[in-house]
Amino acid sequence: MEAEAEGMGVIDEAYRPLPPLYFAFMAVWFVSACSWTINTYKNRHFQRNKLQWTLASVPVIKALQLSLAFFFWYSCFNLQICSVWMAFGVYVSGVLFQTASFVSFLLISHGYCIMCEHLSISERRTTTALGCGFYLTLVGYRASIPYFTVLLLFNYFASFYLIFHHISRNLLVLREQLTFVEDQDVYLMHDAIYTKYVMFKKFQGAMQVMAVVEILIHIAMDCSLENYWVRLLFREWAHFCIFLYIGWTFRSQDLAPRFSLMPRMRSKEQPMGPPIYSIEMDAETFKDLNRHEWQIGVPTPSSPSDNCKDSILVVVQHPHACRVSSPVQPQKPGW
Repeated sequence: MEAEAEGMGVIDEAYRPLPPLYFAFMAVWFVSACSWTINTYKNRHFQRNKLQWTLASVPVIKALQLSLAFFFWYSCFNLQICSVWMAFGVYVSGVLFQTASFVSFLLISHGYCIMCEHLSISERRTTTALGCGFYLTLVGYRASIPYFTVLLLFNYFASFYLIFHHISRNLLVLREQLTFVEDQDVYLMHDAIYTKYVMFKKFQGAMQVMAVVEILIHIAMDCSLENYWVRLLFREWAHFCIFLYIGWTFRSQDLAPRFSLMPRMRSKEQPMGPPIYSIEMDAETFKDLNRHEWQIGVPTPSSPSDNCKDSILVVVQHPHACRVSSPVQPQKPGW
């Protein structure tokens, strides 16, 4: 279904900068999506989790939205044909992009694949409900349905509240774990825990910037067309910089040793880390270690619903490792 434009005077000239602007951002997001996918595939042996593949959907959807927007405005100005179906595709992909973004933020704030291997049933239900509600309110808001502006603001408030709440809770747990390993002289885990702490601190700062940007975007949204492309440039560039920062922080990479061996234990009141035990064994026992079914590290639950209340982390010290006089420097482990 297409609409023929009767001359260039039908389309407001304030939209003239949109085709090159959309094309530039389309190229940037397309390169970002390809780079993210290639990096995730090449470094998949470093981090065997689904977080990076989940985050890959965000730049792909954004690149699709910008592609449709570019072709729509290019055909309007150069071919005098404005496709209604293409405009509808821009509308739907824009809603999907914002929904996928906030769902990804919620997953990171929960500590998915960072603090825990699986989300609890309540966390999955909450994330799904917020994602569906966010999508429906965005659809109603874009369709200018009455009262949906208030519902959208409520969804923004609830989403950001939960994101910051979970980030603060995970930071508290990581600080407690850092204090514990320092008090117990288990410095083999210090780098892994500190890496997670830095990642969540960076994510917290990015979410604070994101909240300010969203407020400024909604404040600046008026009906004037004179500076429409300027507002669009600010919005797209701000979103790209924020996602680039978050993507770089949580990219697939060779992280600190034993990064994945500190999952979070579930509790009705608050999350807690599993106890850490440091054991020593003689050379003969250590030599036979690989020939017995020893559970080294934290046992992986057989199903996402399993509650690993008895999970412990076993740090095995090599019997021939050189002992150092200073407890600050970790000894080389044998795994």
